[in-house]
Order: sequence, then structure tokens, then C-alpha cells
Amino acid sequence: MGIPSFFKQDKPRGFNFIPRHWDPDKEAREERIRRIKRELGIKDEGENYVPGIRKGTMTNYFKQKERRVQRYTTIRLIVIILILFIISYVFFYL
Repeated sequence: MGIPSFFKQDKPRGFNFIPRHWDPDKEAREERIRRIKRELGIKDEGENYVPGIRKGTMTNYFKQKERRVQRYTTIRLIVIILILFIISYVFFYL
């Protein structure tokens, strides 16, 4: 985590997509093998997979991001007000 800047907006993160070859015959063959293993009762190590994405995960992510942006906006506003007070003090009293 870096030092937050006051006037610079965050840029969207990019991604690198590497296209890969898709083999529909291989996918169909693997699906048939999985179906046959299920019918025979053979356990596959990938069957007990539990995804890490739960209901409300994205909602919480966006709420956290909104709070972070609001916090940076508040800090920026406070710094600008302090700078203006210092400038006005120097201008009127010195």
C-alpha cells in the first residue's frame, strides 16, 4: 500500500488475456468420464470443491471500496481547508 495522493485518481487495473485452444471433443470425453465415475460410485478428488465466492461477497467489496474512496475524499478536504487557513493567516496577519 503506497502513500495516498491528494489529487490523483486511481486508474483501473488492466488484465492480460492469453487466448487458449479449446477442444470440444476433449471436454465431451472428460464429461463422459466424470458421468461414468459418478454412476459407478468412484470418488473424484475434484468433487469436494467448495467455491470461495459466497453470496454478498461482491456487495461487501463495493461497500468497502466506497468507504475507502469516501475516507480519501475526507482527508483531501481536510488538508485543503488547513492549507487555506494557513494561507489566509499568513495573508491577513503577517
